[in-house]
Amino acid sequence: MDITTPTKKDIEIIEKQINREPHEIISIPKRCSFGFPQVIQSFPLKDGKPFPTLYWLTCPHLTKEVGKLEASGKIKEWEEEIKNNENLKELYLNAHLEEKEKRNAFLKDQEIWIIKRFENIGIGGVKNFESIKCLHLQLASYLGGTKNPIGERVWHSIEKTECENCICCLL
Repeated sequence: MDITTPTKKDIEIIEKQINREPHEIISIPKRCSFGFPQVIQSFPLKDGKPFPTLYWLTCPHLTKEVGKLEASGKIKEWEEEIKNNENLKELYLNAHLEEKEKRNAFLKDQEIWIIKRFENIGIGGVKNFESIKCLHLQLASYLGGTKNPIGERVWHSIEKTECENCICCLL
């Protein structure tokens, strides 16, 4: 994985991809073959307050494709499977713990109330580690480097993992 620090141009592209100014970007852990950001890693505090989402999906193509999976009912389907499959449940729990550990590594010098606020939350602020908040978070987590079985399923369920016409070039 080629993790890079964002350039000024990267930040301009990300702003266009997500239609807003991005929160404090730590790195870009995943880019498409055209070189554009697909996933960013953000600092877990925003305006001095806890901000639990560590990885964000920025690629417009992937965002659209993941939206199709959500619309087809994959969240409910995979949540049921997590409840009934001990192996998947364990792998998914480990993904939450792994991401929690990554997030907490950025918080070592923070006030104790901030650290405590993050104690029992996983990927994207999830408190129930058997639930899936959204598939965009799961894919961003997986592409960001977390061993996330649901994010991996999302990745393998997408028919085309990149746009053909370099949509980010047009932003």
